[in-house]
Amino acid sequence: MTAPLLSVKDVSVEFKITTGSWQRPKILTAVDRVSLELERGETLGVVGESGCGKSTLARAILGLAPLAGGSVWLDGKSVTEQSDKRWWRRDIQIIFQDPLASLNPRMTVGEIIAEPLQTLMPELSRDDTKRRVGTMMERAGLSVGHINRYPHEFSGGQCQRIGIARALVSEPRVVLCDEPVSALDVSIQAQIINLLTDLQQEMGLALLFIAHDLAVVRHISRRVMVMYLGRAVEVADADVLYEAPMHPYTRALLAAVPVAEPGRIRPQAEIVQGDVPSPLSPPSGCAFRTRCPHAIERCSRERPELRRIDATYAACHLAGEPAG
Repeated sequence: MTAPLLSVKDVSVEFKITTGSWQRPKILTAVDRVSLELERGETLGVVGESGCGKSTLARAILGLAPLAGGSVWLDGKSVTEQSDKRWWRRDIQIIFQDPLASLNPRMTVGEIIAEPLQTLMPELSRDDTKRRVGTMMERAGLSVGHINRYPHEFSGGQCQRIGIARALVSEPRVVLCDEPVSALDVSIQAQIINLLTDLQQEMGLALLFIAHDLAVVRHISRRVMVMYLGRAVEVADADVLYEAPMHPYTRALLAAVPVAEPGRIRPQAEIVQGDVPSPLSPPSGCAFRTRCPHAIERCSRERPELRRIDATYAACHLAGEPAG
């Protein structure tokens, strides 16, 4: 059995928050012992509400957020223990949420897409770099004739195509997609999703796809991980998770997805009350218990760990138990 291409083991990310000049800093745990594996050519969707730690997890994998614990492995090599990270930067790239804000307004499209090659592959000649940039623009659905234009001359969807071309021009093996379609119109979202799917098949990419929209995640992902307050609460194949969710938070997310028939309630719909607790003072035991309609006394004492229930991994004391 081959090792996964990307392996994240018990990763935690913490930030010190100062609330007053005379008070001791508090610790905000943005990611709390999250583990995941990503196979070659696979797409893992990561979903959850705002503030649940999805983007911080991606930043930790990239090395942009310092780890408070855990490790990241790429193709059997420990990323966290390597001093020279050029090989890692070439193999892992990211597509950002805001297409225009992620592009340097003072650089042309050609310069933006060529920058990773100049940084990560300095041995390439100028002609080879220009050839690669032109080829990648065409694969991303951009006209090579626009190579000398600036980002403000393009639409949001075109800017995201530029961001995709920049991320893929160095031919990485893993791409982190940090809500790459949330700022785009619905029709443009479908085009970008189809583009990513086509490029994944052509280049054999492994994608970590972060999103709020569960319909988008289901369309592109083979497996899905649900996060809540920095923790992974459910992991399963996409079809299994959408048809038979185990965790009440997953059911609540699915109930919030709009359906074609007004007034129709999804099967196993879960309605939760209240707001997400502050990560500065998370609830004891199960982080979701303050909003869960099924919480019992045990939920306040013991933190549920991910455990396998049939084809799903769920962090819930009552998952798999008979109703009632």
